Amino acid sequence: MNSTNRQNVADIYPLSPMQQGMLFHSLYEPDSDVYFVQFSCNLKGNVDATIFEQAWQRLVEKYVVFRTAFIWEALSQPVQVVYRQVTVRVATFDWQHLTAQQQEQELAVFLESDQQKSLELSEAPLMRLNLIKLDKNTYQFVWSSHHLLLDGWSLSLVIKDFLKIDQEISQNQISTDQTVVSYRQYIAWLQQQEQKPAEEFWQQKLQGFTAPTPLVIERSANSKNSNVYKKQQIQFPASTTATCQSFVRKNRLTLNNLVQATWGLLLSRYSQETDIVFGATVSGRETSIAGIEAMVGLFINTLPMRIQLKPDTSALTLLKDLQAQLVESNQYSYSSLAEIQTWSEIPRSASLFDSIVVFENYPVDATAVLGNDSFYLENIQVSQQTNYPLTLIALPGDQLQVRISYDTNRFDDGTITRLLGHFQTLLEGIVANPEARVSQLPLLTEFEKNQLLIDGYNPQVDYPVTKCLHQLFEEQVKRTPESVAVVYSDQQLTYNELNNRANQLAHYLQSLGVKPDQLVGICLERSLEMIVGLLGILKAGGAYVPLDPEYPIERLSFMLEDAQLSVLLTQQKLGETLPQHQAQIIYLDSDWEKIAENSHSNPENTVTPDNLAYVIYTSGSTGKPKGVLVNHSNVVRLFAATDAWYNFNSQDVWSLFHSYAFDFSVWEMWGALLY
Repeated sequence: MNSTNRQNVADIYPLSPMQQGMLFHSLYEPDSDVYFVQFSCNLKGNVDATIFEQAWQRLVEKYVVFRTAFIWEALSQPVQVVYRQVTVRVATFDWQHLTAQQQEQELAVFLESDQQKSLELSEAPLMRLNLIKLDKNTYQFVWSSHHLLLDGWSLSLVIKDFLKIDQEISQNQISTDQTVVSYRQYIAWLQQQEQKPAEEFWQQKLQGFTAPTPLVIERSANSKNSNVYKKQQIQFPASTTATCQSFVRKNRLTLNNLVQATWGLLLSRYSQETDIVFGATVSGRETSIAGIEAMVGLFINTLPMRIQLKPDTSALTLLKDLQAQLVESNQYSYSSLAEIQTWSEIPRSASLFDSIVVFENYPVDATAVLGNDSFYLENIQVSQQTNYPLTLIALPGDQLQVRISYDTNRFDDGTITRLLGHFQTLLEGIVANPEARVSQLPLLTEFEKNQLLIDGYNPQVDYPVTKCLHQLFEEQVKRTPESVAVVYSDQQLTYNELNNRANQLAHYLQSLGVKPDQLVGICLERSLEMIVGLLGILKAGGAYVPLDPEYPIERLSFMLEDAQLSVLLTQQKLGETLPQHQAQIIYLDSDWEKIAENSHSNPENTVTPDNLAYVIYTSGSTGKPKGVLVNHSNVVRLFAATDAWYNFNSQDVWSLFHSYAFDFSVWEMWGALLY
């Protein structure tokens, strides 16, 4: 900071928790548009560009956030610096010579180009103002700023205040504004809050939650295009919206509460988890601070919301529990999300959650007519991007809108379209039958139900009924022998290499007497050998029984006894810790030299699609795990029936996210190996 800037400094103070997080992500992804806010609208009427700029200059003088910059270099903690004087400029453009279609095309290019231009965080004002003349009485206004400055509530206040000031200048009126409360008051309040009670609260709230909720609908890609986000949205009919509003009023709930509960249930259905955590954005406007409702700045915070479902939980019970949790959490809404994570049992290397819910309940309705005596605003659009892979934004009004912003590197368009349809079905199901158990609430859209009926009665569904999983894999080996089939850390196997190793193991297992429908246990850590073992068992004719070495010893003991295994594949170090059993052990590490003496060729197939492929034990909701027997034809049919949905091909890469002892792993492993 040079000497001139130092003389211009009015104040220096710390960042709020949300500002700290936003600054971190903005610096971590400097070339992205993360937390870049773009407000655009049409101005209809008599717009005077000179007065327009003067009105914005008054706003800069009035609100400290517009005179604020952020300094972090050579500091142990970043600070925000407020300057006494900052000049703002409005860039003007004249597009009157263009046709309406050309203006529309030019605007799309302009908005995208504007998003690519980063804002210098260490310089004030952290915003750009653009005024584009479309015709005599129409302007396009584009206001770009950084989310570090203000939240949606504040944005609405600023627009309303701008219209008032513009009118006062044009009519030579003297402003009667009262002195506004500085954002510093809020920062001072934050610094007075005790951390110990908050730490104890969040530790108790997140106790026992050890792994983030998986977004199982995401895909993996061979190449990553940095920060490419898209948006999709649905709009509920006015009648449905009115029914929802009547429902929440009757039960003393809120629309925000209903949206959050629906999102939590959807995550539960998709992930098959009953303990769910997602992020929820709260207003953060502490009512004990005088003048907080009219204060302009960034007050929002994102807090974890936890849903723990039981089989008999009703939708209404869930809603009321979630509402009580939100009220309780609001007492500690000043906590930094980074601190909350350190107080949880989630590893620091993982995210506490990958999706957030934002409910945009602002003091100024974006659908209302805003204006002054000179002009009015219409077609208001606000674009902003968080750093989360999935952001659900609910916009209340006569017709509830639900928008999802998603990372296209992790989710494809069709997946998000289906997700929005499922969200709407679930929400409407809650309102229609609030006493129903959450497990009974509908998920499929009418279109999907019809498709299932059509497919169910269509005898022409084409899938290879005469093929087994390992045979389909062998066909893929012939097509792409040198393509990479599996990667673990810095190790990898091509299709040909994987096939050869699995064949050697299969021949060895057959020499031990493994035959169709015989259960073969496999207890291995995540590794290349794990995939070799699963394939080898199938090629030998057996059915694999996965035993996760991370399972409690009592569960492993029960499964070993219940399955009556005669053969068990494992590793030397694991074999010595397994509970007592009768199976013959094969160590895939220390015994491999002996196994490798067998042939590389595909063994003669001895099974039919009706024979077992695997047995996976359930989580044991009734007290004891139960082995679910699945044959080859069921798995093959699953992939054939959904092929048109996903169009799997050689460009897809799957991550084995789940334990191979959990049924979703079948989708992840064979969804890759068969294509």
